[in-house]
Amino acid sequence: MKPKSRIVNIPVYQPGKPLEEVKRELGLSEVIKLASNENPYGSAPSVQAAIAKELTQLHIYPDGGAVDLTAQLGTHLGVEPNQIIFGCGSDEIIALITRAFLEPGDETIMADQTFSVYKSNADIEGALVHEVPLKDGVHDLEGMMAQVNGRTKIIWVCNPNNPTGTIVSHEELIGFLEQVPSSVMVVLDEAYYEYVTDAAYPQSLKLLEKYTNVVILRTFSKIYGLAALRIGYGVGHADVIKLINQVREPFNTSRIGQAAARQALADQDFVQDCHNKNKEGIKYLTAEFDRLGLHYFPSQTNFIMVDVKHQALEVFQSMLRRGVIVRAGHQKYPTYIRVTVGTARENEIFIRALEESMQEQSTTV
Repeated sequence: MKPKSRIVNIPVYQPGKPLEEVKRELGLSEVIKLASNENPYGSAPSVQAAIAKELTQLHIYPDGGAVDLTAQLGTHLGVEPNQIIFGCGSDEIIALITRAFLEPGDETIMADQTFSVYKSNADIEGALVHEVPLKDGVHDLEGMMAQVNGRTKIIWVCNPNNPTGTIVSHEELIGFLEQVPSSVMVVLDEAYYEYVTDAAYPQSLKLLEKYTNVVILRTFSKIYGLAALRIGYGVGHADVIKLINQVREPFNTSRIGQAAARQALADQDFVQDCHNKNKEGIKYLTAEFDRLGLHYFPSQTNFIMVDVKHQALEVFQSMLRRGVIVRAGHQKYPTYIRVTVGTARENEIFIRALEESMQEQSTTV
């Protein structure tokens, strides 16, 4: 069988190594996974009860339009239900946007170190991808604007950016949007929105009335702790959301996912508690990196990207042997690892393993 020529060289997405695999391969009884930016505190206890109630309904298809969840989220966000679309994680919304708007020969713009799913989906649709280098780990909006031409269809701004954790400020974003032609979609991926502490961060929902070409992506996978249930959403102008909905598969989110998301959304005390604990974790880890003399990007997420002064893949393997999984392999940052902020205990174990691993690399050079 011969596939589409344009997909032959698309790399398969590589998730963080699973806990079970590392335990089995290395014979470890305890492994700490700090690679996939999951919430170490799980989901709100009330979510478990909501899931349990749905277990007797597994023979019934889910609500294809997620009507109840859409109404609840619309009230929470202050937008109309027809401005919202749900997907199997925000990843699916990315795929739906490219399916709806990109054709072979169209052009799309993104950072050179950002969420890889933008590029892979654009490649699938045959679009030409322009990757603009980050500046000190931050989106270079001026450089991205310079790539805009008559064939440009979509610009992707991951804010906060994955993997660097940095943000584009409100002022910077407004200046950018004022220059972007209204015919060009600007996708603001805000998967880590609930972790942000910087007052300069854009309140993007307020921008939708003026900038009808903006689509915002968010998810229940991160601070809400529902990564396994794969439910994310997009918010934009009703006409744009309608077009994206036209290419959405029916029943793309599950009964359990919708019920869990409704309850998670209702329990904002849990969200705030996780936000506060993450803030403390960031404070601890950055203080330790300062003590060790390591450069890191200022993060507004639940992860930090830090320069370990050695080949990151070697440090990754060394830490793996110590039962700590982090993320390495960032092409433009070969000596940087990305570590998820864990619990206080997990963060302390990580720092100890990092020191030992860096020492090991120093002695083997």
